[in-house]
Amino acid sequence: MAYWLVKSEPSAWSWEQQVAKGAKGEPWTGVRNFTARQNLVAMKKGDLAFFYHSNEGKEIVGIAEIIREAYPDPTDKTARFVCVDIKANEPLKTPVTIAAVKADKRLADMALVKYSRLSVQPVTPAEWKLVCKMGGL
Repeated sequence: MAYWLVKSEPSAWSWEQQVAKGAKGEPWTGVRNFTARQNLVAMKKGDLAFFYHSNEGKEIVGIAEIIREAYPDPTDKTARFVCVDIKANEPLKTPVTIAAVKADKRLADMALVKYSRLSVQPVTPAEWKLVCKMGGL
């Protein structure tokens, strides 16, 4: 299993909206960065992803699961980008803020810190374990 982080502005698509989709999940569309695209292509069914509220809140709020692997993004008229389907698994008991991530030296190399604008990022197993602990899981 691999671990990821996906970002969304809550005003565009929030954790609560993701949860409301239930087991059928929702396509993670709209990614228009080639590095993020490659990360979507690398995702496998059953992988887990932190759900991060960007711009508003700036915190990891939940854990989502990849339920469908990469396929052409129906919102992309150029046919160059892909999406995956994700479903909400569980909320973090305590959201983990970007400030808390940056304050922990063990997370200094996390993509969330180093590549802050990247919307779909890999997360190492050690980072995953630590952030889950910080979030009360």
